[in-house]
Amino acid sequence: MSRRKIAAVVAAVCAIGLIAVAALTDIPERLRTAATGGAPRNWNDWNREGWERKNDDFSNPVVDGLWSRERMRESDSSDRPVARDVGVRDQGVTDPEPAPVTAEPVPRPYTVNAPVVGKLFFDTPNGPSVCSATVITDPDRPGASNLVWTAGHCVHAGAGGGWFRNVVFVPSYNDRGTGQNGAAGSAAPLGTWWADEARTAQEWIDQGASTGGAGSPFDFAVLHVKRSDGGGSASLEETVGAAARVSFTPRPADGISTIGIWGYPAAAPFDGEEMFTCRSRPGRLSIRAEQPSLFRIGCTMTGGSSGGGWFVEDSDGRPLLVSNTSIGPADQVWLAGPQLGTEAQQVFDALRRAAKG
Repeated sequence: MSRRKIAAVVAAVCAIGLIAVAALTDIPERLRTAATGGAPRNWNDWNREGWERKNDDFSNPVVDGLWSRERMRESDSSDRPVARDVGVRDQGVTDPEPAPVTAEPVPRPYTVNAPVVGKLFFDTPNGPSVCSATVITDPDRPGASNLVWTAGHCVHAGAGGGWFRNVVFVPSYNDRGTGQNGAAGSAAPLGTWWADEARTAQEWIDQGASTGGAGSPFDFAVLHVKRSDGGGSASLEETVGAAARVSFTPRPADGISTIGIWGYPAAAPFDGEEMFTCRSRPGRLSIRAEQPSLFRIGCTMTGGSSGGGWFVEDSDGRPLLVSNTSIGPADQVWLAGPQLGTEAQQVFDALRRAAKG
Protein backbone atom coordinates (compact mmCIF):
# COMPACT_ATOMS: atom_id res chain seq x y z
CA MET A 1 0.00 0.00 0.00
CA SER A 2 1.46 3.42 -0.95
CA ARG A 3 2.06 6.12 1.68
CA ARG A 4 -0.56 8.28 -0.08
CA LYS A 5 -3.17 5.53 0.27
CA ILE A 6 -2.18 4.92 3.87
CA ALA A 7 -2.57 8.61 4.64
CA ALA A 8 -5.99 8.66 2.99
CA VAL A 9 -7.18 5.70 5.02
CA VAL A 10 -5.91 7.18 8.27
CA ALA A 11 -7.50 10.54 7.51
CA ALA A 12 -10.84 8.90 6.81
CA VAL A 13 -10.74 6.95 10.03
CA CYS A 14 -9.68 10.00 12.05
CA ALA A 15 -12.71 11.83 10.78
CA ILE A 16 -14.93 9.34 12.56
CA GLY A 17 -13.50 10.41 15.90
CA LEU A 18 -11.94 8.58 18.77
CA ILE A 19 -12.92 4.97 19.37
CA ALA A 20 -14.40 4.46 22.79
CA VAL A 21 -12.99 1.24 24.15
CA ALA A 22 -14.02 -0.31 27.44
CA ALA A 23 -11.87 -2.38 29.78
CA LEU A 24 -12.58 -5.50 27.67
CA THR A 25 -12.98 -7.63 30.75
CA ASP A 26 -16.16 -9.29 29.55
CA ILE A 27 -15.14 -10.15 25.99
CA PRO A 28 -16.13 -13.83 26.31
CA GLU A 29 -19.76 -13.05 27.18
CA ARG A 30 -20.10 -10.62 24.29
CA LEU A 31 -18.45 -13.04 21.87
CA ARG A 32 -20.45 -16.09 22.86
CA THR A 33 -23.03 -17.06 20.25
CA ALA A 34 -25.35 -19.46 21.70
CA ALA A 35 -1.67 -41.63 22.23
CA THR A 36 1.76 -41.19 21.90
CA GLY A 37 3.72 -39.02 19.53
CA GLY A 38 6.75 -39.86 17.43
CA ALA A 39 8.42 -38.23 14.47
CA PRO A 40 6.12 -36.94 11.70
CA ARG A 41 6.18 -38.60 8.35
CA ASN A 42 8.86 -37.27 5.98
CA TRP A 43 10.37 -35.39 8.90
CA ASN A 44 13.84 -35.39 7.31
CA ASP A 45 12.55 -34.13 3.97
CA TRP A 46 13.21 -30.41 4.60
CA ASN A 47 14.89 -29.76 1.27
CA ARG A 48 15.61 -26.03 1.15
CA GLU A 49 15.53 -26.00 -2.65
CA GLY A 50 12.13 -27.67 -2.76
CA TRP A 51 10.59 -26.13 0.37
CA GLU A 52 7.21 -24.77 -0.72
CA ARG A 53 7.11 -20.97 -0.74
CA LYS A 54 4.02 -19.88 -2.67
CA ASN A 55 0.66 -19.27 -1.01
CA ASP A 56 -1.05 -22.08 -2.91
CA ASP A 57 1.65 -24.62 -1.97
CA PHE A 58 0.36 -25.21 1.55
CA SER A 59 -0.10 -28.92 2.31
CA ASN A 60 -0.87 -30.35 5.73
CA PRO A 61 -2.01 -33.99 5.69
CA VAL A 62 -3.24 -35.40 8.99
CA VAL A 63 -0.73 -37.54 10.90
CA ASP A 64 -2.77 -39.67 13.31
CA GLY A 65 -1.50 -39.69 16.88
CA LEU A 66 1.26 -37.14 16.28
CA TRP A 67 0.12 -34.45 18.69
CA SER A 68 -0.02 -36.32 21.96
CA ARG A 69 -0.35 -34.46 25.24
CA GLU A 70 3.37 -35.04 25.86
CA ARG A 71 4.44 -33.69 22.47
CA MET A 72 2.24 -30.62 22.89
CA ARG A 73 3.71 -29.88 26.29
CA GLU A 74 7.29 -30.34 25.06
CA SER A 75 6.89 -28.00 22.08
CA ASP A 76 8.87 -24.77 22.38
CA SER A 77 8.41 -21.29 20.98
CA SER A 78 10.59 -20.64 17.94
CA ASP A 79 10.02 -16.87 18.17
CA ARG A 80 13.19 -14.78 18.17
CA PRO A 81 13.12 -11.41 19.93
CA VAL A 82 13.87 -8.20 18.05
CA ALA A 83 16.14 -5.37 19.16
CA ARG A 84 14.44 -3.04 21.60
CA ASP A 85 15.15 -0.04 19.33
CA VAL A 86 13.94 -1.78 16.16
CA GLY A 87 12.36 0.32 13.41
CA VAL A 88 12.19 3.95 12.42
CA ARG A 89 12.83 6.26 15.37
CA ASP A 90 11.17 9.32 13.79
CA GLN A 91 8.37 10.34 16.15
CA GLY A 92 6.23 11.13 13.12
CA VAL A 93 5.74 7.42 12.54
CA THR A 94 6.93 5.78 15.78
CA ASP A 95 5.66 6.73 19.25
CA PRO A 96 7.74 6.60 22.45
CA GLU A 97 8.26 3.15 23.89
CA PRO A 98 5.37 2.20 26.19
CA ALA A 99 5.83 1.31 29.84
CA PRO A 100 5.74 -2.43 30.56
CA VAL A 101 2.36 -3.90 31.51
CA THR A 102 2.44 -7.10 33.54
CA ALA A 103 0.64 -9.97 31.82
CA GLU A 104 -2.23 -11.35 33.91
CA PRO A 105 -3.31 -15.02 33.92
CA VAL A 106 -6.72 -15.69 32.39
CA PRO A 107 -9.01 -17.47 34.90
CA ARG A 108 -9.90 -21.05 34.09
CA PRO A 109 -11.92 -22.61 32.60
CA TYR A 110 -10.88 -21.02 29.32
CA THR A 111 -13.97 -22.48 27.63
CA VAL A 112 -15.94 -19.93 29.66
CA ASN A 113 -13.52 -17.02 30.07
CA ALA A 114 -11.78 -16.99 26.67
CA PRO A 115 -13.62 -19.37 24.33
CA VAL A 116 -12.18 -18.02 21.06
CA VAL A 117 -8.52 -18.29 22.12
CA GLY A 118 -6.38 -21.36 21.58
CA LYS A 119 -2.90 -22.66 20.93
CA LEU A 120 -1.31 -23.47 17.58
CA PHE A 121 1.15 -26.36 17.22
CA PHE A 122 3.34 -26.98 14.18
CA ASP A 123 6.59 -28.61 13.10
CA THR A 124 9.58 -26.61 11.83
CA PRO A 125 12.94 -27.88 10.55
CA ASN A 126 14.19 -27.35 14.12
CA GLY A 127 11.40 -29.31 15.83
CA PRO A 128 7.87 -28.78 17.19
CA SER A 129 6.87 -25.21 17.97
CA VAL A 130 3.92 -23.21 19.30
CA CYS A 131 1.98 -20.00 18.75
CA SER A 132 -1.43 -18.63 19.76
CA ALA A 133 -4.52 -18.15 17.59
CA THR A 134 -8.18 -17.05 17.54
CA VAL A 135 -11.43 -18.50 16.19
CA ILE A 136 -12.93 -15.96 13.76
CA THR A 137 -16.26 -15.62 11.96
CA ASP A 138 -16.82 -16.77 8.38
CA PRO A 139 -19.28 -14.74 6.25
CA ASP A 140 -19.83 -17.82 4.10
CA ARG A 141 -20.89 -19.90 7.12
CA PRO A 142 -22.62 -17.70 9.69
CA GLY A 143 -22.53 -19.35 13.09
CA ALA A 144 -20.54 -22.32 11.76
CA SER A 145 -17.05 -21.01 11.04
CA ASN A 146 -13.97 -23.19 10.73
CA LEU A 147 -11.55 -20.26 10.41
CA VAL A 148 -8.63 -19.36 12.66
CA TRP A 149 -6.51 -16.17 12.73
CA THR A 150 -2.82 -16.17 13.67
CA ALA A 151 0.55 -14.67 12.70
CA GLY A 152 2.14 -15.37 9.34
CA HIS A 153 5.38 -16.50 10.97
CA CYS A 154 3.43 -19.21 12.80
CA VAL A 155 2.67 -21.01 9.53
CA HIS A 156 5.34 -19.81 7.06
CA ALA A 157 9.06 -19.12 7.59
CA GLY A 158 9.10 -16.03 5.37
CA ALA A 159 11.81 -15.12 2.87
CA GLY A 160 13.97 -18.09 1.96
CA GLY A 161 11.71 -20.59 3.71
CA GLY A 162 8.35 -22.23 3.27
CA TRP A 163 5.26 -23.58 4.96
CA PHE A 164 5.56 -25.35 8.29
CA ARG A 165 4.02 -28.80 8.72
CA ASN A 166 1.54 -30.64 10.93
CA VAL A 167 -0.25 -27.39 11.80
CA VAL A 168 -3.04 -27.91 14.34
CA PHE A 169 -5.22 -25.61 16.45
CA VAL A 170 -6.31 -26.56 19.98
CA PRO A 171 -9.05 -24.22 21.30
CA SER A 172 -8.95 -23.56 25.07
CA TYR A 173 -5.74 -25.56 25.37
CA ASN A 174 -5.12 -26.86 28.91
CA ASP A 175 -8.57 -25.69 29.89
CA ARG A 176 -8.49 -26.88 33.50
CA GLY A 177 -4.77 -26.88 34.13
CA THR A 178 -3.86 -30.49 33.44
CA GLY A 179 -0.20 -29.87 34.24
CA GLN A 180 2.38 -32.59 33.95
CA ASN A 181 0.23 -35.23 35.62
CA GLY A 182 -3.11 -34.29 34.10
CA ALA A 183 -5.31 -36.46 31.93
CA ALA A 184 -4.26 -36.34 28.27
CA GLY A 185 -7.72 -35.52 26.93
CA SER A 186 -8.23 -32.49 29.14
CA ALA A 187 -5.40 -30.63 27.41
CA ALA A 188 -7.60 -30.44 24.31
CA PRO A 189 -11.14 -30.26 25.74
CA LEU A 190 -12.65 -29.17 22.42
CA GLY A 191 -10.59 -31.34 20.13
CA THR A 192 -7.60 -31.04 17.85
CA TRP A 193 -8.22 -29.25 14.56
CA TRP A 194 -5.88 -29.77 11.59
CA ALA A 195 -5.42 -26.95 9.10
CA ASP A 196 -6.36 -28.03 5.59
CA GLU A 197 -5.89 -24.58 4.02
CA ALA A 198 -3.74 -21.59 4.99
CA ARG A 199 -2.94 -18.20 3.50
CA THR A 200 -0.60 -15.40 4.50
CA ALA A 201 0.46 -12.15 2.86
CA GLN A 202 2.75 -12.38 -0.15
CA GLU A 203 4.72 -9.58 1.49
CA TRP A 204 5.43 -11.88 4.44
CA ILE A 205 6.51 -14.69 2.11
CA ASP A 206 8.83 -12.32 0.23
CA GLN A 207 10.15 -10.19 3.12
CA GLY A 208 9.50 -12.00 6.40
CA ALA A 209 12.46 -12.69 8.68
CA SER A 210 12.87 -14.33 12.08
CA THR A 211 14.98 -11.41 13.32
CA GLY A 212 14.93 -7.64 12.85
CA GLY A 213 11.20 -7.27 12.29
CA ALA A 214 11.31 -7.43 8.48
CA GLY A 215 7.85 -8.24 7.08
CA SER A 216 6.08 -7.72 10.41
CA PRO A 217 3.58 -5.16 8.99
CA PHE A 218 2.24 -8.15 7.00
CA ASP A 219 2.72 -10.83 9.64
CA PHE A 220 -0.78 -12.31 9.67
CA ALA A 221 -2.40 -15.51 8.44
CA VAL A 222 -5.75 -17.26 8.33
CA LEU A 223 -6.38 -21.01 8.45
CA HIS A 224 -9.29 -23.26 7.58
CA VAL A 225 -9.41 -26.22 9.97
CA LYS A 226 -11.20 -29.53 10.37
CA ARG A 227 -11.57 -31.73 13.43
CA SER A 228 -9.34 -34.80 13.28
CA ASP A 229 -10.06 -36.65 16.53
CA GLY A 230 -13.47 -38.13 15.75
CA GLY A 231 -15.30 -35.52 17.79
CA GLY A 232 -18.29 -35.18 15.48
CA SER A 233 -19.38 -32.98 12.59
CA ALA A 234 -19.98 -29.67 14.42
CA SER A 235 -17.97 -26.72 13.15
CA LEU A 236 -15.23 -25.07 15.18
CA GLU A 237 -17.46 -22.11 16.03
CA GLU A 238 -20.30 -24.39 17.08
CA THR A 239 -17.91 -26.43 19.20
CA VAL A 240 -16.42 -23.48 21.11
CA GLY A 241 -19.70 -21.52 21.09
CA ALA A 242 -18.13 -18.28 19.84
CA ALA A 243 -16.11 -16.58 17.09
CA ALA A 244 -14.51 -13.16 16.83
CA ARG A 245 -15.20 -10.66 14.08
CA VAL A 246 -12.17 -9.25 12.22
CA SER A 247 -11.91 -5.57 11.27
CA PHE A 248 -10.11 -4.76 8.02
CA THR A 249 -10.47 -1.00 8.49
CA PRO A 250 -7.16 0.43 9.75
CA ARG A 251 -7.65 2.76 12.67
CA PRO A 252 -5.15 5.25 14.15
CA ALA A 253 -3.46 4.20 17.35
CA ASP A 254 -4.20 7.55 18.98
CA GLY A 255 -7.92 6.95 18.44
CA ILE A 256 -7.94 3.77 20.53
CA SER A 257 -8.06 4.02 24.30
CA THR A 258 -7.45 0.32 25.06
CA ILE A 259 -6.37 -2.80 23.23
CA GLY A 260 -6.62 -6.20 24.92
CA ILE A 261 -4.41 -9.07 23.77
CA TRP A 262 -4.52 -12.79 24.62
CA GLY A 263 -2.06 -15.62 24.16
CA TYR A 264 -0.02 -18.51 25.51
CA PRO A 265 3.50 -17.21 26.26
CA ALA A 266 5.92 -20.15 26.26
CA ALA A 267 9.39 -18.62 26.67
CA ALA A 268 10.79 -18.05 30.17
CA PRO A 269 9.51 -17.14 32.67
CA PHE A 270 6.34 -18.69 31.18
CA ASP A 271 5.92 -22.34 30.20
CA GLY A 272 3.16 -22.25 27.57
CA GLU A 273 0.69 -24.13 29.76
CA GLU A 274 -1.35 -21.08 30.80
CA MET A 275 -3.21 -18.32 28.97
CA PHE A 276 -2.39 -14.68 29.73
CA THR A 277 -3.72 -11.25 28.76
CA CYS A 278 -2.49 -7.64 28.66
CA ARG A 279 -4.52 -4.43 28.27
CA SER A 280 -3.10 -1.03 27.43
CA ARG A 281 -3.38 2.04 25.22
CA PRO A 282 -1.55 1.44 21.91
CA GLY A 283 1.09 3.50 20.17
CA ARG A 284 2.77 3.21 16.78
CA LEU A 285 5.91 1.35 15.76
CA SER A 286 7.20 1.77 12.22
CA ILE A 287 9.59 -0.86 10.87
CA ARG A 288 9.93 0.81 7.46
CA ALA A 289 8.67 4.33 6.80
CA GLU A 290 7.05 3.37 3.49
CA GLN A 291 5.03 0.51 5.04
CA PRO A 292 2.06 0.59 7.45
CA SER A 293 3.03 1.05 11.08
CA LEU A 294 2.36 -1.59 13.74
CA PHE A 295 0.32 -1.22 16.89
CA ARG A 296 2.52 -1.46 20.00
CA ILE A 297 1.54 -1.83 23.65
CA GLY A 298 3.38 -2.51 26.88
CA CYS A 299 3.17 -6.23 27.75
CA THR A 300 5.46 -8.76 29.41
CA MET A 301 4.30 -11.82 27.43
CA THR A 302 7.03 -13.74 25.60
CA GLY A 303 7.41 -16.01 22.57
CA GLY A 304 4.51 -18.39 22.11
CA SER A 305 2.02 -15.54 22.46
CA SER A 306 2.69 -14.73 18.77
CA GLY A 307 -0.44 -14.93 16.68
CA GLY A 308 -2.71 -14.18 19.63
CA GLY A 309 -5.58 -11.78 18.94
CA TRP A 310 -5.67 -8.04 19.68
CA PHE A 311 -9.16 -6.68 20.41
CA VAL A 312 -10.91 -3.33 20.61
CA GLU A 313 -14.56 -2.67 21.33
CA ASP A 314 -16.79 -1.83 18.38
CA SER A 315 -19.56 0.77 18.45
CA ASP A 316 -22.10 -1.99 19.17
CA GLY A 317 -20.21 -3.05 22.29
CA ARG A 318 -18.83 -6.23 20.74
CA PRO A 319 -15.08 -6.86 20.43
CA LEU A 320 -13.28 -6.71 17.09
CA LEU A 321 -9.99 -8.39 16.25
CA VAL A 322 -7.73 -5.64 14.85
CA SER A 323 -4.28 -7.24 15.05
CA ASN A 324 -2.24 -10.21 16.24
CA THR A 325 1.01 -10.45 18.15
CA SER A 326 4.01 -10.33 15.81
CA ILE A 327 7.22 -9.14 17.50
CA GLY A 328 8.67 -8.16 20.88
CA PRO A 329 12.11 -7.50 22.43
CA ALA A 330 14.16 -9.88 24.59
CA ASP A 331 13.54 -7.88 27.75
CA GLN A 332 9.76 -8.41 27.49
CA VAL A 333 8.59 -4.81 27.84
CA TRP A 334 6.31 -4.51 24.80
CA LEU A 335 4.62 -6.40 21.96
CA ALA A 336 3.72 -5.18 18.48
CA GLY A 337 1.25 -6.37 15.85
CA PRO A 338 0.24 -5.40 12.29
CA GLN A 339 -2.71 -3.22 11.43
CA LEU A 340 -5.22 -5.23 9.40
CA GLY A 341 -6.13 -3.43 6.19
CA THR A 342 -6.37 -4.13 2.47
CA GLU A 343 -3.63 -6.77 2.43
CA ALA A 344 -5.21 -8.66 5.34
CA GLN A 345 -8.62 -8.53 3.67
CA GLN A 346 -7.10 -10.01 0.50
CA VAL A 347 -5.51 -12.85 2.49
CA PHE A 348 -8.83 -13.54 4.22
CA ASP A 349 -10.75 -13.59 0.93
CA ALA A 350 -8.14 -15.81 -0.75
CA LEU A 351 -8.42 -18.35 2.07
CA ARG A 352 -12.21 -18.41 1.80
CA ARG A 353 -11.97 -19.08 -1.95
CA ALA A 354 -9.42 -21.83 -1.40
CA ALA A 355 -11.53 -23.46 1.33
CA LYS A 356 -14.47 -23.66 -1.07
CA GLY A 357 -12.41 -25.35 -3.76
